[in-house]
Amino acid sequence: MSPSGRPRALSLMFLLGMGMASERINCPRSCSCQYLEVNCTGQQLQEFPEAIPLDTRQLILAANNISYLPAVELSFLADLVYLDCKKNLLGHDLDFTFIGVAKLVYLDLSFNNLTQVTFSTFSHLLSLVVLKISDNPSLVAIEKDAFANNTWLSHLDVSRTGLTFLDTSTVQDLPNLRFLGLSNNLWHCNCSFLDFITWMTESNIHFPDADDVTCYTPESLRALEMPAVEAQLHSSCLIQLYKQDYIFLCLAGFCIFFAGTMAAWLAGVCAVIYEVHISKGEEREEEETVT
Repeated sequence: MSPSGRPRALSLMFLLGMGMASERINCPRSCSCQYLEVNCTGQQLQEFPEAIPLDTRQLILAANNISYLPAVELSFLADLVYLDCKKNLLGHDLDFTFIGVAKLVYLDLSFNNLTQVTFSTFSHLLSLVVLKISDNPSLVAIEKDAFANNTWLSHLDVSRTGLTFLDTSTVQDLPNLRFLGLSNNLWHCNCSFLDFITWMTESNIHFPDADDVTCYTPESLRALEMPAVEAQLHSSCLIQLYKQDYIFLCLAGFCIFFAGTMAAWLAGVCAVIYEVHISKGEEREEEETVT
């Protein structure tokens, strides 16, 4: 090797070594790092790890004890497209948590303690394609417009949660939805849920474990699959009148009867007055004729 080429080779080796060293330095403790990926699976982490490389694209935090995702630290990972947080202790309020990771395509929050999903929870994830929030037994509410901004959402799993109701428009208005997990929830199959059941039976979306998408309440419909429930609810909900309906009909009938009676009485009074007036006029004319 020529003397001029030796310093160049040494410089290249030095830069390569510095790059590898910096990669090791920037990798969070107890985690393993590869190119654009940080894996912290099963490390019993209590908090979101520090010193995550800013160019990370894939972050795996599965099977830890993390109860909080800091929005500020997440926002530093602007290129993040894959985030796996399953089997942690995340719960309560996640609103605006993901405001700084707008490129996120895959998000797994299954096996946590989520309680609700609002419009502000995922509204900033405009590129989201896969969302897994299954196996959150405390998840009891998903707002009607919770996924209004997630128009690229193709895979949504809300199986095995505490949900009893889901508004039809919440999923019906997702143009790219192809997979929807709904099994083993506590669905309350009443007349308000009929629209959703009808949409399920008519849509082309794939429902995994469809045999396990059954009613939990009322007792008369428990364990029935949705097609059978739809037939029963159609026959009962479309003709069934409740107590308040009968009260309304009785009041309306009474008002109509009273109004009709009063109108007939007034018409009769007016007719009598008219007849009296006419008869008196005729009597005056006769008296004037005689005189």
